[in-house]
Amino acid sequence: ASDDLRADKDVVLAAVRGKGLALKHANVNLRADKEVVLEAVRKNGFLLRFATYNLRDDKEVVLEAVGECGGSLEYASNRWRADKEVVLEAVRNHGWALQDASENLREDKDIVLQAVRTHGSAVEYAGSSLRADKEVVLVAARE
Repeated sequence: ASDDLRADKDVVLAAVRGKGLALKHANVNLRADKEVVLEAVRKNGFLLRFATYNLRDDKEVVLEAVGECGGSLEYASNRWRADKEVVLEAVRNHGWALQDASENLREDKDIVLQAVRTHGSAVEYAGSSLRADKEVVLVAARE
């Protein structure tokens, strides 16, 4: 598409609603537009990677992204990778998202238990004290 079309909000919104990946080709101003980015991450959370930093640092946008695909936590700002609510949502959806959580949250038993309930092998990303925790290991072994 032409630069003019990639900068046209109506065109980009329609494209994102049809195929979220269109965000990748949108003008940078539209990758900074919350409405456009929310539409995209609702279709595919991994599209958070194409949003501007300000939106990767927006809790509403990040929660939508990790709710659709927990692995998109990788593209969230460090602030949200250290936020218990955001990380719980991510690991509820995709246990391996634990690898992108802050070190402190990898030591949080609630988060680690949720991660290993989703994917038992996510235990490898838990903090060392929780990798040695009997309850965590038992839950991981069942998954």
